Amino acid sequence: MSEKLRWGVLGTARVVRKTIPALQETINGEVVGIASRTEEKAREYADKHGVPQAFGSYEALLASPDIDAVYIALLPNALHHEWILKALDAGKHVLCEKPLAMSAAECGEITRKADETGLKVLEGFMYRFHPRFEKLQELLAAHAVGTLTFVHVAHSFDAGGDDNIRWYTGLGGGALFDAGCYCVNMSRMVTGQEPVQVAAFGNYRDANDDGRIDTSIAGMLRFPGKATALFDTGVNLERRNFLELTGTEGRLYLDNPFGLLEEDSVLEEHHFGQDTIYHKVKGENHFVRMGEHFADSALNGTPLRYDLTDAALNARVLEALDRAARKHEASEPKPHSGAGPGVS
Repeated sequence: MSEKLRWGVLGTARVVRKTIPALQETINGEVVGIASRTEEKAREYADKHGVPQAFGSYEALLASPDIDAVYIALLPNALHHEWILKALDAGKHVLCEKPLAMSAAECGEITRKADETGLKVLEGFMYRFHPRFEKLQELLAAHAVGTLTFVHVAHSFDAGGDDNIRWYTGLGGGALFDAGCYCVNMSRMVTGQEPVQVAAFGNYRDANDDGRIDTSIAGMLRFPGKATALFDTGVNLERRNFLELTGTEGRLYLDNPFGLLEEDSVLEEHHFGQDTIYHKVKGENHFVRMGEHFADSALNGTPLRYDLTDAALNARVLEALDRAARKHEASEPKPHSGAGPGVS
């Protein structure tokens, strides 16, 4: 393997306009190939972003000896499991956009294949690599809010017209898995626990292919330490993106926790009518930091910040929320034997 991790990108969705430049900016990686369903489309994106090789199929990119690792940019959620396994079979490390897969069972298959091959796989929750989140963890560890009681997180946006992949059940569409996965992941991370009970209510429309698909979801997670997380998410709503943590000694507020903020931002700390403390956090590109972290792990064998157990645990909560919303009643996550949170 070269001194830099040689990346190949599967897919030419809009997100690559942010991620390809970010991966090219990393000190230990370089994007050497991009694949689309047609070579013409791949060449268009490759030329635009200064990528030397274009592939007219995903299989062709996976077969290339010039590729060390694959970034699954934004294939439909339901295709992540298939192409992660194919990439691992081809001997490639994999960084995949969230959600890693559509079920805890699929995450388990990926984990077993990664263990068999000795290759690295990471679910790409990029927000966890931004200094804002690291500062948030530091304040929580210092008991800035006392005993954490409520987590409130929102993430919504407008996905657009009827041709969007989010309106197809067969492609893993809907609000919960596409955007709500962030809310669940954040809630689990700030509490450092796994929920023992969930409840959810959703709004639905006819899917473009079959069945009903969720356009928005409101959910609740109850944790064993008695903290409760409330979240709402939607893919047909005005853009909203915030995190609020309330405890017995104070409150923390972070605007736009999942956004790409390369400018400096502020984390607010409140204490019962006292002057607000503003923690200024240096802006950075969290895609760059995530790419460098993953490349270091692939090149040097250093541990990933969080492992595939975390992806399976996130998926089991999403599955429980989906059951609860469709049944209009509370639902408990199925047991995940012997698995801890798997995070640092």
